[in-house]
Amino acid sequence: MQIKLWINNREFNDDIAPDKLLIDYVREKGFLSVKRGCETSNCGLCTVMLEYKPVLSCSVLAVRAHGLHVTTIEGLEKEAAEFGGFLADEGAEQCGFCSPGFIMNVLAMKNELVNPTEGEIKKYLEGNLCRCTGYQGQLRAIKKYLSGVKED
Repeated sequence: MQIKLWINNREFNDDIAPDKLLIDYVREKGFLSVKRGCETSNCGLCTVMLEYKPVLSCSVLAVRAHGLHVTTIEGLEKEAAEFGGFLADEGAEQCGFCSPGFIMNVLAMKNELVNPTEGEIKKYLEGNLCRCTGYQGQLRAIKKYLSGVKED
Protein backbone atom coordinates (compact mmCIF):
# COMPACT_ATOMS: atom_id res chain seq x y z
CA MET A 1 0.00 0.00 0.00
CA GLN A 2 1.22 3.45 -0.83
CA ILE A 3 1.35 5.88 2.08
CA LYS A 4 2.38 9.47 2.56
CA LEU A 5 2.82 10.94 6.02
CA TRP A 6 4.92 13.38 7.98
CA ILE A 7 7.11 12.40 10.89
CA ASN A 8 8.33 15.41 12.85
CA ASN A 9 7.42 17.57 9.84
CA ARG A 10 9.50 15.48 7.40
CA GLU A 11 7.54 13.98 4.53
CA PHE A 12 7.76 10.24 3.84
CA ASN A 13 6.30 8.33 0.89
CA ASP A 14 6.51 4.55 0.85
CA ASP A 15 4.97 1.37 -0.39
CA ILE A 16 4.38 -0.77 2.71
CA ALA A 17 2.73 -4.02 3.69
CA PRO A 18 -0.87 -3.46 4.84
CA ASP A 19 -0.13 -5.07 8.22
CA LYS A 20 2.94 -2.97 9.11
CA LEU A 21 2.59 -1.37 12.51
CA LEU A 22 3.30 2.32 12.98
CA ILE A 23 5.98 1.53 15.59
CA ASP A 24 7.92 -0.52 13.02
CA TYR A 25 7.54 2.10 10.30
CA VAL A 26 8.67 4.97 12.55
CA ARG A 27 11.66 3.01 13.87
CA GLU A 28 12.68 2.03 10.32
CA LYS A 29 12.80 5.73 9.53
CA GLY A 30 15.31 6.25 12.35
CA PHE A 31 13.10 7.54 15.16
CA LEU A 32 14.42 5.18 17.79
CA SER A 33 12.91 6.89 20.83
CA VAL A 34 9.76 4.93 20.04
CA LYS A 35 10.27 1.69 21.92
CA ARG A 36 8.66 -1.69 22.06
CA GLY A 37 7.96 -2.78 25.63
CA CYS A 38 5.01 -5.06 26.26
CA GLU A 39 3.60 -6.07 22.87
CA THR A 40 0.12 -5.73 24.42
CA SER A 41 -0.59 -1.98 24.36
CA ASN A 42 -0.23 -1.68 28.12
CA CYS A 43 3.09 0.03 28.87
CA GLY A 44 3.08 3.34 26.95
CA LEU A 45 6.68 3.03 25.72
CA CYS A 46 5.61 3.27 22.07
CA THR A 47 3.58 6.48 22.47
CA VAL A 48 3.70 8.94 19.59
CA MET A 49 1.35 11.74 18.69
CA LEU A 50 -0.86 11.27 15.68
CA GLU A 51 -2.31 14.62 14.69
CA TYR A 52 -1.18 15.89 18.10
CA LYS A 53 -3.04 13.21 20.10
CA PRO A 54 -1.15 10.43 21.90
CA VAL A 55 -1.51 6.94 20.44
CA LEU A 56 0.17 3.62 21.10
CA SER A 57 2.09 3.04 17.89
CA CYS A 58 2.24 -0.70 18.56
CA SER A 59 -1.56 -0.76 18.14
CA VAL A 60 -1.88 1.40 15.04
CA LEU A 61 -1.33 0.25 11.50
CA ALA A 62 1.00 2.53 9.59
CA VAL A 63 -1.61 2.92 6.82
CA ARG A 64 -3.87 4.65 9.40
CA ALA A 65 -1.31 7.46 9.48
CA HIS A 66 -1.62 8.05 5.72
CA GLY A 67 -1.98 11.79 5.14
CA LEU A 68 -1.39 12.58 8.81
CA HIS A 69 1.34 14.00 11.03
CA VAL A 70 3.23 11.78 13.44
CA THR A 71 5.31 13.36 16.19
CA THR A 72 7.96 11.58 18.21
CA ILE A 73 10.02 12.94 21.07
CA GLU A 74 12.75 13.79 18.53
CA GLY A 75 10.31 16.38 17.15
CA LEU A 76 9.68 17.90 20.58
CA GLU A 77 13.22 18.17 21.92
CA LYS A 78 12.81 21.60 23.52
CA GLU A 79 9.58 20.69 25.31
CA ALA A 80 10.95 17.29 26.34
CA ALA A 81 14.12 18.82 27.75
CA GLU A 82 12.08 21.36 29.71
CA PHE A 83 9.95 18.66 31.34
CA GLY A 84 13.04 16.49 31.81
CA GLY A 85 14.44 19.22 34.03
CA PHE A 86 11.38 18.96 36.27
CA LEU A 87 11.84 15.17 36.46
CA ALA A 88 15.49 15.56 37.39
CA ASP A 89 14.69 18.16 40.06
CA GLU A 90 12.32 15.68 41.70
CA GLY A 91 14.73 12.76 41.44
CA ALA A 92 12.15 11.00 39.30
CA GLU A 93 14.40 10.10 36.38
CA GLN A 94 15.74 6.59 36.73
CA CYS A 95 16.92 4.32 33.90
CA GLY A 96 15.13 6.36 31.23
CA PHE A 97 13.76 3.45 29.19
CA CYS A 98 10.14 4.51 29.70
CA SER A 99 10.88 8.23 29.50
CA PRO A 100 10.14 8.98 25.82
CA GLY A 101 6.63 7.50 25.93
CA PHE A 102 5.94 8.96 29.36
CA ILE A 103 7.12 12.43 28.31
CA MET A 104 5.04 12.28 25.12
CA ASN A 105 1.94 11.69 27.23
CA VAL A 106 2.79 14.48 29.66
CA LEU A 107 3.28 16.93 26.77
CA ALA A 108 -0.04 15.84 25.25
CA MET A 109 -1.75 16.20 28.61
CA LYS A 110 -0.42 19.75 28.93
CA ASN A 111 -2.10 20.57 25.61
CA GLU A 112 -5.37 18.80 26.38
CA LEU A 113 -6.17 19.40 30.06
CA VAL A 114 -6.52 22.74 31.81
CA ASN A 115 -5.54 22.74 35.49
CA PRO A 116 -5.99 18.97 35.89
CA THR A 117 -6.57 17.51 39.32
CA GLU A 118 -4.24 14.86 40.68
CA GLY A 119 -6.89 12.27 39.84
CA GLU A 120 -7.11 13.51 36.24
CA ILE A 121 -3.31 13.37 35.91
CA LYS A 122 -3.22 9.81 37.22
CA LYS A 123 -6.09 8.76 34.93
CA TYR A 124 -4.40 10.32 31.88
CA LEU A 125 -1.13 8.51 32.58
CA GLU A 126 -2.48 5.18 33.83
CA GLY A 127 -1.13 3.29 30.80
CA ASN A 128 2.48 4.36 31.39
CA LEU A 129 4.53 1.82 33.26
CA CYS A 130 7.82 2.54 34.99
CA ARG A 131 9.67 -0.21 36.76
CA CYS A 132 12.19 2.08 38.49
CA THR A 133 10.13 4.66 40.35
CA GLY A 134 7.25 4.74 42.77
CA TYR A 135 5.56 7.39 40.59
CA GLN A 136 5.47 9.97 43.41
CA GLY A 137 8.47 11.91 42.11
CA GLN A 138 7.01 11.82 38.63
CA LEU A 139 3.69 13.11 39.94
CA ARG A 140 5.40 15.99 41.77
CA ALA A 141 7.33 16.85 38.59
CA ILE A 142 4.18 16.82 36.48
CA LYS A 143 2.29 19.07 38.89
CA LYS A 144 5.13 21.58 38.98
CA TYR A 145 5.59 21.43 35.20
CA LEU A 146 1.90 22.00 34.52
CA SER A 147 1.77 24.91 36.98
CA GLY A 148 4.99 26.40 35.60
CA VAL A 149 6.77 26.26 38.96
CA LYS A 150 10.50 25.72 38.49
CA GLU A 151 12.68 25.62 41.57
CA ASP A 152 16.21 27.00 41.32
